[in-house]
Amino acid sequence: MRALGLDLGSKTCGIALSDPSMILASGIETFRFEEGNYQIALDYIKDFIDNNKVELVVLGLPKNMDGSSGFQAKISEDFKTNLEKMTSAKIVLWDERLTSRMVHQVMMSANMNSKKRKEKVDKLAATVILQSYLDSRR
Repeated sequence: MRALGLDLGSKTCGIALSDPSMILASGIETFRFEEGNYQIALDYIKDFIDNNKVELVVLGLPKNMDGSSGFQAKISEDFKTNLEKMTSAKIVLWDERLTSRMVHQVMMSANMNSKKRKEKVDKLAATVILQSYLDSRR
């Protein structure tokens, strides 16, 4: 069984994939799409699920610091609903508060320039989202 981690933004989707034993998450890529065109992202993720025999999707849920849901959280919830209609994989929403900030801080401490950080932040955030979910299961 494999799990997929997703960090959905308004024009990018970070993608991470677990190993078959679902112990370790690895960053795969950042999928870019036209801003707000979530249908293209849905189609791409559905194909990714099918091609990689994914049975579980962990989708980051960007809650506000006070725990409330904002505009971007609603987009993730809608994305989950639409993806559930397209695939038999189980979809789980996972609190991603501070994930991107944490990834940025790690990359800055590694002296990574801003261009490289921008290229990698979504993929690495998806990896952190998926790994934190996998770790919570043990």
